[in-house]
Amino acid sequence: MNLALSESEMAESPLMLIDDNCGNLHLLSCVLQWAGFTNLRSYTCARSALNDLATFDPHLIILDLSMPGMNGYEFLHRVREAAPPNAFTPILVYTADLTPEARNRALELGASDFLTKPGDAIEIKLRVRNFLRTRKMHTDVIDQNHLLEERVRERTEHLQLAWREAVELLGAACDYRDDDTGRHTHRVGELSAEIAAELGCSAAFVESIRLVAPLHDVGKIAIPDAILHKPSRLTDDEYESMKAHVEIGAALLSQKTSPLLQMGMDIAKYHHERWDGGGYCEGISGEGIPLCARIVCVADAFDAMTNDRPYRKGWTAERALFELNTCAGAQFDPEVVAAINRVMHEAVTSDRMAA
Repeated sequence: MNLALSESEMAESPLMLIDDNCGNLHLLSCVLQWAGFTNLRSYTCARSALNDLATFDPHLIILDLSMPGMNGYEFLHRVREAAPPNAFTPILVYTADLTPEARNRALELGASDFLTKPGDAIEIKLRVRNFLRTRKMHTDVIDQNHLLEERVRERTEHLQLAWREAVELLGAACDYRDDDTGRHTHRVGELSAEIAAELGCSAAFVESIRLVAPLHDVGKIAIPDAILHKPSRLTDDEYESMKAHVEIGAALLSQKTSPLLQMGMDIAKYHHERWDGGGYCEGISGEGIPLCARIVCVADAFDAMTNDRPYRKGWTAERALFELNTCAGAQFDPEVVAAINRVMHEAVTSDRMAA
């Protein structure tokens, strides 16, 4: 960051001069031209100057106080009201009124300093140059802050992307143990997000459940293949071993402080709970089951029913929805089932047309 202001930048800095006295205005212009400043714009009307502020964008304003119509005090007030955040345009009050009242009022309204009419040419030159340097330092610091904020934003986005990809890869890796296509967890995540949106959940909740719903069966990484891939019905002991995946998954995610992974923990632990309390692992019921888990429970069941398994062909969407509706109020949250019915309306219509 270069805080210095070159001589060419100094000379070309836009200066706005406001004084209703043409003689004073001419004298001030001559002094500034003698001092090497070339980009001057003079006004005998403060209102006209105010109207040109945005287009001219002065780096310094030299302002008379006592003027007809809009005086210098009102101009200061209007400039302060219109100034964007972090803006800094120095205003030198150029006046013959040296009373403490005039000085205090002008400073309260945002004046930067005072020049006494008619003024000393050397003093005017030095004051103007010093304020232009101060403004340059201010704008450079603001620009540097914006640059740093942009770099932080970009790095944060990169970290979030990497983190999201890691979560997605973990879900997909688990999926390959239980689904040859490796797409089950992805489908459950997308459908869970659609159901959540249909239920009116916040955008943050919808995006979070899209990301972590694929981790619902993460605990299956600890289940033996002989049980996980058994083509026939599980024995009671095997079924008990299979049920352990919910506690294993919750344990894997329970030490994480991220709110996102805390949702993942709730999903992993409670997505096999039943609305009537007959599920596992804690046997909780109704709204005592976290909403995210109730949603994933329905999405997981629907996807399992509508996709092929080694022991059966996948059902149509209509047949799967019939099963969900039959079990609503017992196994599944009725409101979540109603939501998936609305989400899948087009799929059911397509199935009927194909038939």
